[in-house]
Amino acid sequence: MKLGVCYYPEQWPEDYWHQDAQDMAHLGIQVVRIAEFAWSRMEPSEGLYQWEWLDKAIHILAEAGLQVVLGTPTAAPPRWLVDKDPSVLPMDAYGRRKGFGARRHCDLSNASYRNASAAIVQAMAQRYGKHPAVIAWQTDNEYGCHDTLTSYSPDALRRFRLWLKERYKTIETLNTAWGNVFWSMEVGSFEQVELPITLAAPANPIHSLDFKRFVSDEVCSFNRMQTEILRTHSPGRDVLHNFMGFYGEFDHHRMAQDLDIATWDSYPLGHTETVPFITEADRQRWSRTGHPDLSAYHHDLMRGLGQGRWWIMEQQAGPVNWAQWNPIPIPGMVRAWTLEAWAHGAEVVSYFRWRQLPYAQEQMHSGLHLPNRQLDQGGLEARQVAQELAQLPPTRSNPAPVALVLDYESLWIYQIQPQGADFHYQELVFQYYSTLRQLGLDIDIVSPDATLENYAAVIVPSIARISPALADKLAQHPGHVLLGPRSGSKTEHFGIPAELPPGPLQVHLPIQVLRVDSLRPHTTLAVQQGQHTIGHASRWRDVVQPLPQANTSGLQVHAHFADGLPAHVQHGRLHYLAAWLGEGLPSVLQTVLHAAGVSTQALTGGLRLRSHGQLRMAINYGPDAAAVPVPPGTPLLLGQAVLQAGEVAIWDTAAGM
Repeated sequence: MKLGVCYYPEQWPEDYWHQDAQDMAHLGIQVVRIAEFAWSRMEPSEGLYQWEWLDKAIHILAEAGLQVVLGTPTAAPPRWLVDKDPSVLPMDAYGRRKGFGARRHCDLSNASYRNASAAIVQAMAQRYGKHPAVIAWQTDNEYGCHDTLTSYSPDALRRFRLWLKERYKTIETLNTAWGNVFWSMEVGSFEQVELPITLAAPANPIHSLDFKRFVSDEVCSFNRMQTEILRTHSPGRDVLHNFMGFYGEFDHHRMAQDLDIATWDSYPLGHTETVPFITEADRQRWSRTGHPDLSAYHHDLMRGLGQGRWWIMEQQAGPVNWAQWNPIPIPGMVRAWTLEAWAHGAEVVSYFRWRQLPYAQEQMHSGLHLPNRQLDQGGLEARQVAQELAQLPPTRSNPAPVALVLDYESLWIYQIQPQGADFHYQELVFQYYSTLRQLGLDIDIVSPDATLENYAAVIVPSIARISPALADKLAQHPGHVLLGPRSGSKTEHFGIPAELPPGPLQVHLPIQVLRVDSLRPHTTLAVQQGQHTIGHASRWRDVVQPLPQANTSGLQVHAHFADGLPAHVQHGRLHYLAAWLGEGLPSVLQTVLHAAGVSTQALTGGLRLRSHGQLRMAINYGPDAAAVPVPPGTPLLLGQAVLQAGEVAIWDTAAGM
């Protein structure tokens, strides 16, 4: 694994550049990302390019032996573009244009913005695409940051109507698919379709879902435009994008099809503070280390998006500036986060940023150095990691035994129609992931379209729409498959399946969901195995019965609610969990995993494990000391037998054989 850093030469005096490059190399940095916010410096007026400063910066970095990732600067359009065509600015739901003066002030549906973006990307690629120091390109930067993905502009409406026409062909088909006979919502042409906003009553859910699908396709098409230009003029270089934590307003699986590498921006403390479903108690507990499963979740997601290839493009190296509270990581934590990424198979961990900037919006955001060029704690730990990585034997990650299925369309469906105010899809998925991690497991996070047969167990926390093809794939899986509540509850057009949920899966799993029970806060239902209570359902319960007139002889009920209704059923290798389950989830998962032949070990506190090939890593997020579960007689390659908060240990699993 290589270490990298984000660097902004345009923000510093040129007489800093040589020393910065030398210091990067001496610190152990090998990869440097530059230029992703420098559009106004590269093209100060339309068609007038000034490359001299960037030529020099790349030359200096290359002379120091550093590899360069160039970012396309489309996340921050220059003032001249806004003056030329103010419609490049996005519009909010109330018809107000957002202003110039920050970043992401761009409407992805606007032709002027798209044309100008294509021009600057092509100009960069033609100039630097074959430069020997340029190893990769980053498209744009954090699509959707600051809640900017969706614009409600006339351009968006026009393209949405075209998108609908392409999808439905005729307005009669749309009216039928949308159920527009309800509330007299029928329209006579695609030009009569409006955006699903500022209505007197809630929008038709399929109208809202199709608009979310459209927005996702818009960002994917914008990104694809860039990747096609880059591959034309910069052959052989990897193309990547830096995704954000717990952001789901576009389909990451679909966008990743156009990328070579998936990367994300890892801010463990910032995310612990801002992710809405992290409890206040956990915010307090993990305020200086980060939630022990939050970064790992995204590492495993990125690995799945990138077909095994993934990076961290921005790794937190100290306090951030964008949360309500921004504590300092405990000593050793930057090192621990970096090594954890290595254990999950990262090719590069790139720190944000080289040096803290003393001005503008991010001046309170730390880097590897203080503003006075003094090495900060994060820089000291980066240097230590570089030395330790050089001592570890080379290895390659193996597929995990368990796949966790993440579906972005399900996220949108439950956002539009939660039915229960506290039913949050990403929280449910994360709960399953965190529980699996506390059972000592490695997990791959994959799309519903992924190949699944190599996994011993497939866990689907919930998936709103199950096609016949997906139902067949899950049923034919050679291992065991668990589906959570609400699975198969909707059709492609946001209706209830004619056969009732779980829809086409009934062919293989002979049950029906007759009703759903949305549970108010503090309302719980006991879940029992025999006379033993294993946990309590909260938030949601599906009312399940065996499918009438079906062969249900093989249907097993592993657990039931206190009122006798089934809670966990199994037919063949398919399992269905009919509730949002809290403390009882480990019991259900262990039933499925043991049936699939997957061994587990219960981890307590902040201890987590991860395999990287034949090497095994333990990381302690604290606060209590934790014994490393290393086999007797196995020497540690790194660390001690007892870990304090923020410490790691690595050993070779083959050493004791």
